[in-house]
Amino acid sequence: MNVHEYQAKEILAESGVTVQRGITASNTDQAVKAAIKLTEDTGTKIHVVKAQVHAGGRGKGGGIKLAKSLDEVKSISDNIIGMNLVTPQTPPEGKKVNLVLIAEDVYYPGESDPEEFYVSVLLNRSTGRNMIMYSPEGGMDIETVAEKTPHLIYTEEIDPNYGLLPFQARNISFNLGISGIAFKEMTKFITCLYNSYLKSDATLFEINPVLKTSDSKIIAVDAKMTLDDNALFRHKEYESLRDLSEENPIEIEAKEVGLNYVDLDGNVGCMVNGAGLAMATMDLIKQSGGSPANFLDVGGTADAERVETGFRLILRDPAVEAILVNIFGGIVRCDRVANGIIEAYKNMGDEIKVPIIVRLQGTNSGLAKDLIEKSKLNVIAAIAFDEAAEKVQKVLL
Repeated sequence: MNVHEYQAKEILAESGVTVQRGITASNTDQAVKAAIKLTEDTGTKIHVVKAQVHAGGRGKGGGIKLAKSLDEVKSISDNIIGMNLVTPQTPPEGKKVNLVLIAEDVYYPGESDPEEFYVSVLLNRSTGRNMIMYSPEGGMDIETVAEKTPHLIYTEEIDPNYGLLPFQARNISFNLGISGIAFKEMTKFITCLYNSYLKSDATLFEINPVLKTSDSKIIAVDAKMTLDDNALFRHKEYESLRDLSEENPIEIEAKEVGLNYVDLDGNVGCMVNGAGLAMATMDLIKQSGGSPANFLDVGGTADAERVETGFRLILRDPAVEAILVNIFGGIVRCDRVANGIIEAYKNMGDEIKVPIIVRLQGTNSGLAKDLIEKSKLNVIAAIAFDEAAEKVQKVLL
C-alpha cells in the first residue's frame, strides 16, 4: 500500500526521524491558512507547495513550486490543485491532484551550503536481508546518477540476527562525506529511519532528498513509502491512510471480491489459478507475440461465478484483444472448470466480443476439452502449453 508524502512523514516522525514540516490543504483558502500557521510555528517566510500524488518526479512535472509570498501560495496552489500531474511515474494522462502540502523552507542560508543525499531502505530479495541504499548525489536526477555514475550508489546490508549496527550507520555517514555535527546527526537519522522501516512493516522507504541544512541538521525533505498489505492486520491505524482515488479501480473491485488482480498495459487478458502458473502464462503470452494485459489469479475454486467476475474485470480494459484462461486441475476437476467457463460465457452473452483460449490441464482435461468444443461458443480449447501459445498467436494475427 502506497501512502502520500505527508502521511509517510507522520510515520517517520513517530520514530524520531526529523522531517520537513508541513500542513495539507485541499483548496486555496486552506493553503493560505496553512502557510500562515506554518510561519507562526516555524518562522519560515518562504513556503513550498507540493502536490500529493502517489508518484515520483513531481518537481519535474510542475507539482512542486516555491512560494515567496502568501499571494504566490494562493496562485500556485490554485494552479496545482485539480491539475493532472504528469511525471515519469504516472500514466500518460497523469494523476489528478486533490491535495497539496504547504511545507516550510529548509534551504535557508547559513554557515555552509545545503547538501542533498539519497537514502532508501528495502529488501534485497537475492540475499533475504534488508538493505540501505544511499548516495551523496541526491535530488531529482538520482536515476541519472545510478545510470551514469553507479560507483556513487552505496549499499549496506543488515543481518536480521543483529539489526542495524552502530558502525554501519557511521559507515553510511562517512561514505556520504559528512563530518562534524552533521556526522552525528546523520548517524542518528539513519538509525531512526531503519527502526521506522521495521516498526511500520514497510517494503520500501525512499527519502530523496535527505538534506543537510546550512546549520548541519539532517532532514527528510521528501518521503516515498510502501507498506506491506499483508501486515496491515498489525497496523489498524494505517487502514485510514489508503487513498482509493490513487489506486486502479479494477484492482480495488477485484480485491473486494477476493481476486488477485494487477493491471498491466498489454493486449491479452489472462486468468489462471496460482501465482506461479500466472507468471508462466505471462511468459507464454509474450512468446506468442502478445503482451499480458493483467495478472489475475482466481485461486483454487474456478467456479462459474469467479470465472464470470474475472471475465468482467478483464474486459473492462479496452486494449484486450483476446483472453487466455490457463487452469491446472489438481484439486479442482477440469470438466467442472469447463462447465463454469461455459456457464459464465452464456451469462455474459454479447458482452464477450474477443476470442477466448482455454487451456485446461490435469484431472479430466480431455473431457473438459470436449465440453468446450461441443459448446459452439467462441471458446478455443487447448491442453498443451505450446498448443495454447499457437492459438493465442493465431487469434492475434
